[in-house]
Amino acid sequence: MRIERKNYYPEIDGLRAIAVLSVLIYHANISINEIKILSGGFLGVDIFFVISGYLITSILLKDYNENNKISIRFFYERRIRRIFPALLFVIFSCFVFSWFLLPPLEKLDFYYSSLASISFISNFYFWYSGEIYGAIESQFKPLLHTWSLGVEEQFY
Repeated sequence: MRIERKNYYPEIDGLRAIAVLSVLIYHANISINEIKILSGGFLGVDIFFVISGYLITSILLKDYNENNKISIRFFYERRIRRIFPALLFVIFSCFVFSWFLLPPLEKLDFYYSSLASISFISNFYFWYSGEIYGAIESQFKPLLHTWSLGVEEQFY
């Protein structure tokens, strides 16, 4: 038996799937006859931003319609409860691997990037550290993908 959630739109899950697949295929660098498949797959991140903006706006409008105000504190509490469990799991998992695989300087950089990720400022951290997304060196930055969380939270 399926439980219906109020204001649940399965189409949004479909868009999320398209976004995830396009980003995964893009990063996999799959080529056929030396033609890269889905060379614009990075646009999946933009799709996520649009979906997120739509959903967040819906939540804020609902909050405003019910209470005649928007609680920024409550908004960020909900965001943290939703994002932190998965983010902390990813950081902890990466921490275990980094402990065994990264040299000392890269470990230190990983620890700083962990703090930046938890603070939702990793986009600034990686930008100021001169990281180039997609460069060979960036493959050794396990939290580089958290830049999008920073952008999203700063936007809200």
